[in-house]
Amino acid sequence: MRELILTPKFERAFRKFVLRNPKLQQRIEKTLAQMKLAQMKEDVYLPNLGTHSLKGQLLGLKACSCGYDCRIIFSIEVEPETKQEFIILLDIGTHDEVY
Repeated sequence: MRELILTPKFERAFRKFVLRNPKLQQRIEKTLAQMKLAQMKEDVYLPNLGTHSLKGQLLGLKACSCGYDCRIIFSIEVEPETKQEFIILLDIGTHDEVY
């Protein structure tokens, strides 16, 4: 099982986003749970997550969808010695807010 690491920026953006869109909180939490429970690296690319690699200034990062206009920006890091995977949650918001 992967470990999710929430950056301070993600936590602030999450609180603000949920205040504006309280109906999406449950969907966001379900998406995060799916990301955490994925057993293999490829599972982050499940079709319902809509995960894709980013380009430009966000090159090297990934994004997934957790609703019509809700995106989560993250990276996947691997501890070299233990091979433990960590999903670093960087930002959340609408398409225009995070890209």
